[in-house]
Amino acid sequence: MIFLGLGSNLGNRENNIKASLHFLQKNGVMIQELSSVYETDAWGNSNQESYLNMVVGVETELSVEQLLATCLVAEKEAGRVRLEKWGPRIIDIDIILYENKIINSDNLIVPHPLFAERKFVLIPLAEIAPNLVDPISKKSIVELLQQCPDKLEVKFYSTITL
Repeated sequence: MIFLGLGSNLGNRENNIKASLHFLQKNGVMIQELSSVYETDAWGNSNQESYLNMVVGVETELSVEQLLATCLVAEKEAGRVRLEKWGPRIIDIDIILYENKIINSDNLIVPHPLFAERKFVLIPLAEIAPNLVDPISKKSIVELLQQCPDKLEVKFYSTITL
């Protein structure tokens, strides 16, 4: 299975996430698992509104490069403009894990290089795939969560149905 992280902190955050999920579904991405939605203060650049975050487990016939392109189009369609690293965004869609693959290309690193340091990714991922093993560290998501240095509070916000 492939796991994507979605986050939003501008506009109607929940609707931004829902619209992006619908876009992905219409473009060859079959959503199999939905975590709850969680609210967290911004990570990296804390001088901005809080985020809603979730993780989805998906299946697709798309290659990892095609999936990345689809995620970038979904972000653009939602109105995302990349102005600064870790800045506010209408939507952010990250490929967290792509099956059990380790990918290190010029435009993509999978597993996502910072996922094990972010509770806002690990908590929703542990909700839907607690026994999943990181192909690099060989640790389960639960183990990574227990060792995570992130101190930001991750609060349950809602559930989404499609």
